[in-house]
Amino acid sequence: MNKEIHQRSQRKNEHVKHAMHQKSSDTVSDFDMITLLHHSLPDLNVDEVDLSTTMAGFDIPIPLYINAMTGGSEWTKSINAKLAAVAAAAGIPMAVGSMHAAIKHAELAGSYRVVREANPDGLIFANVGADVSLEGAQQAVEMIRADALQIHVNAPQELIMPEGDRDFKSWRQNIERILKHVDVPVIVKEVGFGMSRASLQTLKDLGVRHVDISGKGGTNFARIENARRKSRDMAYLGDWGISTVRTLLESQSLQSDMSVMASGGIITPLDAMKCLALGARSVGMSRILLKSVEEEGIEETIDHVKDFHDQMKRIAVMINARTVGDVRESPLVLGPELLSWMTQRQLVLNEREI
Repeated sequence: MNKEIHQRSQRKNEHVKHAMHQKSSDTVSDFDMITLLHHSLPDLNVDEVDLSTTMAGFDIPIPLYINAMTGGSEWTKSINAKLAAVAAAAGIPMAVGSMHAAIKHAELAGSYRVVREANPDGLIFANVGADVSLEGAQQAVEMIRADALQIHVNAPQELIMPEGDRDFKSWRQNIERILKHVDVPVIVKEVGFGMSRASLQTLKDLGVRHVDISGKGGTNFARIENARRKSRDMAYLGDWGISTVRTLLESQSLQSDMSVMASGGIITPLDAMKCLALGARSVGMSRILLKSVEEEGIEETIDHVKDFHDQMKRIAVMINARTVGDVRESPLVLGPELLSWMTQRQLVLNEREI
């Protein structure tokens, strides 16, 4: 293995190691600032709840997906194989991590192809950065016979990363070109820093119709990359970004034109239901499933996903919601900090009872 391949594989392993051991914040989550209104007399049974939805134009039976995490080394190859087995058994989509390592070094492609091998008929999403060429994006899609392509935007991560990129002016042009020429749906995805209304509007103007807003609150790449710096001198950016909840509020006026997926800090089924109530079409999880497959195993992780969905259905009964559309129209109450954010940002919730 040459030096550059070794360094890339080592970086992938470091990302996973830091993500697995990253502790959840002790501060109050924005999810705790949302209350779904209890309904004392629901008129449906649990087995009548149908939370099927659409994601990037695909019909999916469960509004959950395994979000982009890893690939590019032998260890991450084994993780991807396990996650793909979970996705296949649970019937949910899965995205691989950034594929730049395999685009530049064909020797690493197997760490991504293993996902398609383990889940030949599932919905699999390729993943590239916004700096990639059209040819690189097409290569990523072909490599795993992807059903859709995630383009991740990660400026803070790159800027804190010791060896990260420092040039970003080509991103919009690259995204626009890829949108016009790839043969699968394109999802533009943040990596845990959220998106403002202006960023979402810019993406819409470029022609983007599917976004994963991936807000602050989950895997924190600002802290991960700072931990990789010798001096660890950028810790002050550890709280940078917009939370998943606040990004969903930012997206309200654009949800009729863009399908929004939510990820970042979703821990409980109630968190996931609150994302759906704020307009998300589906909900992604990363670190919680990564830790589960590595520490508990594949079968336990499959059970976790199934239990997670079952509990979402039970919560749907508690708010008298039969479908994802009903959840989106359910009454909710926002805490004062979220109301202040909406006032200062001049945001309005889509029409609903509150």
